[in-house]
Amino acid sequence: MLTLTDNAAEVVAKITEQSATADEAGLRISQAGTAEEPGLALSPVDGPERGDQTIQEGSARVFLDADAATMLDDKLLDAQVDTDGSVQFGLAEQV
Repeated sequence: MLTLTDNAAEVVAKITEQSATADEAGLRISQAGTAEEPGLALSPVDGPERGDQTIQEGSARVFLDADAATMLDDKLLDAQVDTDGSVQFGLAEQV
């Protein structure tokens, strides 16, 4: 199952607080792109969609669609905030 670093949990919680209004809000990760060039889309949402897997670390919630959950099953999500406030998410293998 996808896990979040402390940095990622903090960034997800802040994005959610600033972007969504519902108590069940979180960051949704869904598969995007093509079979040849798969990718992921991240977006703040007010709650999970039917069939989403929910990951919760403290006040941070991440919702994964079925394809993203499979793709990220053994991954660690990290986040960095640049000096200009831009957020960069990264994935690593869990150890």
